[in-house]
Amino acid sequence: MNLWDVHKLQPRLDIVVPGETMTAVFWNAAARRADSVFMRQKQLGLWQEWTWARTAAAVREIGDGLLALGFRPGDTASILANTVIEWVLVDLAVLSAGGVSNGIYPTDAAAQVEYLCADSGTSIVFVEDDEQLDKVLAVRELLPRLAKIVVFDTEGLRDFRDPQVLSLAQLRELGRARARAHPHEFDERIAGCRPEDLAILVYTSGTTGKPKGAMHSHAGLVFTVRGYNAIVAQDEHDERMCFLPLCHIAERLGGEYFSVYTGSVLNFVENPETVPENVREIAPTVFTAVPRIWEKFYSSVAISIRESSRLQRAAYAWGLSVGRRIADRVLAGEPVDAVLKLQFWLARKLALDNVRKLIGIDRARFCVTGAAPISPDLVRWYLALGVPMVEVWGMTESCGAATYTPAARIKPGMIGPACPYNEVRLDPATSELLIRGRNVFMGYLNQPEKTVETIDADGWLHTGDVGTQDGDGYFRITDRMKDIIITAGGKNITPSELENELKFSPYITDAVVIGDKRAYLTAIVMIDLENVEKFAQDRDIPFSNYTSLTRASAVRDLVWAEIERVNGKFARAEQIKKFCLLETQLSAEDEELTPTMKLKRKLVEKKYADRIEAMYVA
Repeated sequence: MNLWDVHKLQPRLDIVVPGETMTAVFWNAAARRADSVFMRQKQLGLWQEWTWARTAAAVREIGDGLLALGFRPGDTASILANTVIEWVLVDLAVLSAGGVSNGIYPTDAAAQVEYLCADSGTSIVFVEDDEQLDKVLAVRELLPRLAKIVVFDTEGLRDFRDPQVLSLAQLRELGRARARAHPHEFDERIAGCRPEDLAILVYTSGTTGKPKGAMHSHAGLVFTVRGYNAIVAQDEHDERMCFLPLCHIAERLGGEYFSVYTGSVLNFVENPETVPENVREIAPTVFTAVPRIWEKFYSSVAISIRESSRLQRAAYAWGLSVGRRIADRVLAGEPVDAVLKLQFWLARKLALDNVRKLIGIDRARFCVTGAAPISPDLVRWYLALGVPMVEVWGMTESCGAATYTPAARIKPGMIGPACPYNEVRLDPATSELLIRGRNVFMGYLNQPEKTVETIDADGWLHTGDVGTQDGDGYFRITDRMKDIIITAGGKNITPSELENELKFSPYITDAVVIGDKRAYLTAIVMIDLENVEKFAQDRDIPFSNYTSLTRASAVRDLVWAEIERVNGKFARAEQIKKFCLLETQLSAEDEELTPTMKLKRKLVEKKYADRIEAMYVA
């Protein structure tokens, strides 16, 4: 598809698969699509296919196994694993058994696992392997309601014996025996699920206080996945990647449940490190990711272009200029003439198709970005390649997307109008974005006071995001209410705008801008290791590890040049005067990062207070 054909991405308003609970939707979909492929996962270098019939058989065995363990309607099961097919099988089995499914990030420490299992009242916890099992075993004495621990991969547990622990294979065998003795019991559980029943818990990251368990009902999940199809429809011909954490609302709703509803194929990556390789193999037709991923793809292309021949660089520059002219016309709602279409065809043949293949989006009908702000320039770059980038905005409490940018009318820097299935408005007093609709959550588990603080008497969900709205109904997020900087001179500054521009650099992975009640702005910067390392190697800059790399004067000069480039786009009072580099390479296991790989502003400000103060010394 070419960019000027985005009007062909039509929404679908009819009900694709009937059912008023996610359980009913899954079983109706499995009956209809029995022999079609639902999921794929790469194992030992080969892609293994899971048809709907195979998936349904596994879900039934696991569900019957849960019944054999005494799992009752309303009981909670937690899943502590990476994004793997077993996650989906267990999740659907728990829902089918009338239970509540709760996800735990595999990067969580044992103390966090203990809190989440205790708060949710978990009776059965599923773990991926021996590493995750160790976390549960370390805290199980503090969890009196925990009955069983089920392990997906027991390779590292050949000599391990514990009466509370069994493998997923053993659970399925229990399920087969239970089904023979009670052939109709599981079907009765499936039929007993009601739309108003609590279905899933999604815990917030807990950057301020302890994590809160957002409760979503079956009715809310079904309403939302139907609504997603009213934005841009998908079907059995679509291929998706499943690689974001399934305990996050984005992959749970926009990946797993939306694929259950539409039939789009879920392709699981081997592990987080193989995403770039796997995406090229899968070549998804629909690709949803967080800005960090889109920034990484852009950075890899930027570095590759710099290393290419003069002819290749010239072809890329010309092709991108043609793509940008087309993108500008499409964004303005203007037609694309035949000459420009011909030039773009040539540009794709000479350069742009190779760039799209390098990223893995050569078959993409559109891409989706969400969970964090993204640079408008980055959206324009993908548009210049000929791929529409749809930005969505929402939160855990709104069951994911609450606004979206229509593919045929994208406005970079805007999060679009309200999705057709909910209302969004600005609070007239504070400009805070408020959401109301059947997709809004039931409340926080065990924290009614927090629920009252978040949902007002008229049913409006208070998001904490501040924004504006234009004449077309498009919203723009200016910042989080709690993150707006007011300098010592009284200037109101939205740090996310500066941070997004900085992250557009191939050498900067993330940044936190500081300056509240200060005389000027400073920034804490996290470098892109791969690209900065190559920069240093190409210039014979000596370094021995990540820390020494960040201390190299040439690297600091490189980062300052990128900051100066960004400063040129802002007024003097909004410019960054000093910066410091994080000297430790952070991963998802570090407390400074959220599960979607964003730096936690308040934690960074607290943890690196001494370094921040040093930037304000006269």
